[in-house]
Amino acid sequence: MAIHVEGLVAIVLFYVLILFVGIWAAWKNKNSGVGEGTDRSETIMVGGRDIGLFVGGFTMTATWVGGGYINGTAEYVYLPGYGLAWAQAPFGYALSLVVGGLFFAKPMRSRGYVTMLDPFQQIYGKRMGGLLFIPALMGEIFWSAAILSALGATLSVIVDININMSVVISALIAIFYTLVGGLYSVAYTDVVQLFCIFLGLWVSVPFALSNPAVSDIGVTAQNEVYQTPWLGTIDMADSLMWLDSFCLLMLGGIPWQVYFQRVLSASSATYAQVLSFLAAFGCLVMAVPSVLIGAIGASTEASSQLAGPRVESCSLQIFKTLRILADWNQTSYGSTPPMLKDESDMILPIVLQHLCPPYISFFGLGAVSAAVMSSADSSILSASSMFARNIYQLAFRQSASDQEIVWVMRITIFVFGALATAMALLTGTVYGLWYLSSDLVYVIIFPQLISVLFVKGTNTYGSIAGYIFGLVLRIGGGEPYLKLPPFIYYPGWSREKKVHHATKKVEYFIMQKFPFKTVSMLASFLGNVAFSYLAKYLFESGTLSPKYDFLDAVLSKHSKEIMDKATLVGNDNIILSELAPVTPRLSTTLAGTFTNTEALSDGESSPDSSNHEN
Repeated sequence: MAIHVEGLVAIVLFYVLILFVGIWAAWKNKNSGVGEGTDRSETIMVGGRDIGLFVGGFTMTATWVGGGYINGTAEYVYLPGYGLAWAQAPFGYALSLVVGGLFFAKPMRSRGYVTMLDPFQQIYGKRMGGLLFIPALMGEIFWSAAILSALGATLSVIVDININMSVVISALIAIFYTLVGGLYSVAYTDVVQLFCIFLGLWVSVPFALSNPAVSDIGVTAQNEVYQTPWLGTIDMADSLMWLDSFCLLMLGGIPWQVYFQRVLSASSATYAQVLSFLAAFGCLVMAVPSVLIGAIGASTEASSQLAGPRVESCSLQIFKTLRILADWNQTSYGSTPPMLKDESDMILPIVLQHLCPPYISFFGLGAVSAAVMSSADSSILSASSMFARNIYQLAFRQSASDQEIVWVMRITIFVFGALATAMALLTGTVYGLWYLSSDLVYVIIFPQLISVLFVKGTNTYGSIAGYIFGLVLRIGGGEPYLKLPPFIYYPGWSREKKVHHATKKVEYFIMQKFPFKTVSMLASFLGNVAFSYLAKYLFESGTLSPKYDFLDAVLSKHSKEIMDKATLVGNDNIILSELAPVTPRLSTTLAGTFTNTEALSDGESSPDSSNHEN
């Protein structure tokens, strides 16, 4: 395959532009927080809490709109048997941002937290916070590795160059500007990347639609010509599985540090909500060109000349196959369609390169490369922020200086970035690892977040029980992408066959159509609440001796030597109409590290603040 010069030039130009913007943002905000009582480490993590609506809206939209989002949406619309009905990411993530804005953004931002794990360590203790860090870290690292891996596959479509080198260069650029500028660099580059994605894809769509090899997408949307209509359908037998996946996207998209990093960087709790709603709208808008490109890919395999009643005769099927090959043969891609090459996941760059004029694909292909880094940099910064604050500072080195935390962040940005890059290059199952880790975020962290914010009386014992329940029930369902067999066979399971078109290899796997992920999440939540209240009753009634409260989670809650566990859930102070937090009673130990007195004010004083001394 010859080098696609336009695509290569586009990638180089976009990378130089993004690197320049990242360095400029770091230089522009190098003194942010200095002289204002704000630690430099906190400024790197949450941008000095002064991210405005414009930059904030773009960077929060870019939280999910990246390489996986635009490529995955186009792929599902293109795939026969799936279509738009199964392209759940745009609607699922948009609703995730709406739900996050309505219920989670204000309580988290109004209390001045720095990372998503802060309330867990405040209520459940540093050990439980460290345990919850594991699935959160897995999600961020595997997500970064998955999108870097997608970049390698995309570049293999665009240019015939060394894929490993392209992945390493892309990762180094993202790591570098994240290293020097923190959230400021990530946020400002997100603005450029999102604009490039929007412009590049929308410029390409009209030219791809007008290509002679593409049939009318309005016809192929509802009529079966050579594959099922790209609008897709949901069979009753698959409805529970569809609902399970949709709940995972909608609710499982909330408990991610990449989301809360934006929420906590907003200038006020109300702004955090507004940013979430703006990003929800942005996610839907950014999905439209991907949907159209997927529909174009599906329509390229069809020919309106043969539209009509479907006749299942051998001769007609042969004629259909020949016609499909002829349609793709009209393009520079070749006679074999992407589906038969197992390249359905690359349908977006394939359409941009082979169905658009070279000078137009220049913009589109550059947009795809920009989309990848808009997700990779966010995940790397999120993982390093949680480690530096919640593991290093709060669990091991509470006396660490601000400069020490900054250096820990810089080191872990490089380490986690290198780890994600190595996984992208060496691990063939990186997408399977990401699917599993994102499921664990949904099954384990989401119910814990609900409990710690909105349920009174939950404690570390319940948190551990919920963690175990969710982990066992989810792992028990297996993971086909990792070839992990189930040891729990949920109702409605079946043995399915998958054929790899390129290698003719046949694989068998267990398909779980029961919504076991959502059931696992609910079991984790109920286990947390039930065991928390059971432990509370056993210890406070004297059934169990105080010496068995080895986690100091129940009887020690009244001691001033332990953090004030009523900060979040005492005195009914979690309400949706709240504009400012209750001023908490603070001890001189770990609780003090969670409070930013300036950030705790949204311009109003809480009416309950005088009642919090008890």
